[in-house]
Amino acid sequence: MEGKGSGAVLLLHGLYGTPQQLQYIGRKLCVAGGYTIHIPNIRGYSVFDEPVPSDTTGWENWLDQVEIQFDLLRREHDKVSVAGLCIGADLAMQLAARRGFELHALCLYSAPLRYDGWNVTRMRWLKYLGYYTPARYFMSLPERSPYGLKDERIRQWVATQMEKRGTSAIGSSRSPLKGVFETEKLMKAVRRNLHKIVAPTLIMHAVEDDLASPKNAEWIAQGLSSAQVRKVLLENCYHIITMDFEKERVAQETLAFIAQQSEKTELKKRPKLRLVS
Repeated sequence: MEGKGSGAVLLLHGLYGTPQQLQYIGRKLCVAGGYTIHIPNIRGYSVFDEPVPSDTTGWENWLDQVEIQFDLLRREHDKVSVAGLCIGADLAMQLAARRGFELHALCLYSAPLRYDGWNVTRMRWLKYLGYYTPARYFMSLPERSPYGLKDERIRQWVATQMEKRGTSAIGSSRSPLKGVFETEKLMKAVRRNLHKIVAPTLIMHAVEDDLASPKNAEWIAQGLSSAQVRKVLLENCYHIITMDFEKERVAQETLAFIAQQSEKTELKKRPKLRLVS
């Protein structure tokens, strides 16, 4: 999506997800903010044609692809912000740790450092049995209601899509264990590198997040080295905050935060007046 301004925003969806997870936010940023928006498909990470992905790659490969997309935007735009949902937010944080002040702003939606939400069942922890055996190449975890959505209308739409096609607007109906294993390694790397992040950061997280509790937002806020951190807790949504009841607030908070960074940049560029007596 091409905007009219000089800034751009790179949006990163979640693991085995689709760009549709972030389309509402992207349209708002493009139309209301004038930003150029790019929501890339990432090989070995995004859902393409097959309902259950079979070509998962390592998280370092995901990050390399994200960095390429970031550099392409920086060739055309002076200010490039990065925003991500769930594991997309973790990739954004790793990019920020690597690229420092090159990020105009960093926006994190439902970023997990640990899977500790209320819908992470005890059975889900059996995934560890497959992490260190060949089973991880064959096993997958089924997505289950509420699919990260408090809005029952959208939840039913997603459930119907998954039943008919094996995939939906939010992504695949099953998450191969190999990819989940890679996200655990990515989260570990993010926890280790939080202190390297210096970009202005907006953290948005649902109080009732079913995949990652709001403790994750607090851990992130405390671990960053950013001079400006804004944390917003949302009361009326679950994990996929970019599609749920509070998606408009997510969009408006993002617009305001990125615009605030632009204003600060412009103020720094203005020449200081020197009083002569």
